[in-house]
Amino acid sequence: MTERLFMDDATLASAPAVVLAATEAGIVLDRTPFYARSGGQPGDIGVLRWDGGETPVIDTIKGEGAAILHLPAASATLPPVGTRVEAALDWPRRHALMRMHTTLHLLCVVLPGIAVTGGSVGADRSRLDFDLPEPPTKDGLEEKLNALIAADHPVRAEWVDEAVLDTNPELVRTLSVQPPRGTGRLRLVRIGTDKAPVDLQPCGGTHVSHTGEIGPVKIVKIENKGRQNRRIIVALA
Repeated sequence: MTERLFMDDATLASAPAVVLAATEAGIVLDRTPFYARSGGQPGDIGVLRWDGGETPVIDTIKGEGAAILHLPAASATLPPVGTRVEAALDWPRRHALMRMHTTLHLLCVVLPGIAVTGGSVGADRSRLDFDLPEPPTKDGLEEKLNALIAADHPVRAEWVDEAVLDTNPELVRTLSVQPPRGTGRLRLVRIGTDKAPVDLQPCGGTHVSHTGEIGPVKIVKIENKGRQNRRIIVALA
């Protein structure tokens, strides 16, 4: 099992860890700040360093059970099992992904009640697809989105009993992907405060701590992807 440090603290740019397994198919650590690719968010990249060596990590994915695989670059030196390493992220890329992921949650806020049919998070551009017959104007959408960002709402993750989905199924905005169940716990990402809520969604990804951390964004384009499917592409300005 790999302890997922990013689930409780997305600001960790590096962390010490111990190597549990190491092959060309992936390196398993006992704990990691590296996010494993899922839910439309890419896996982290970076480097594992130890006394006498280092291994570039070109992607991070889920392994068997609760393991996380850090994929080494081709022909890279692998750390021996039992080695204590420093797992260091490519922080500028990760932070851009965090800013973009939170932006997509806010995009749901400015299109209330509209189901999400797909999406992906990117460091440069991100997208959400909506079940939306008549999209808003690009300028109007961008203005509302940047106003939410500039309001500097707090963002935090919280854990609840997964049974909350039985009583509040509207928390799930995506039609294509459902939150994993079976562990008894559900991770929610809240934007705003309890008294002044902005958004609340199940999410296992990484986010900024305040919306103001995102900075200005722009709506690149709104594409027609079907009779009622509209793709909205957003980028950091």
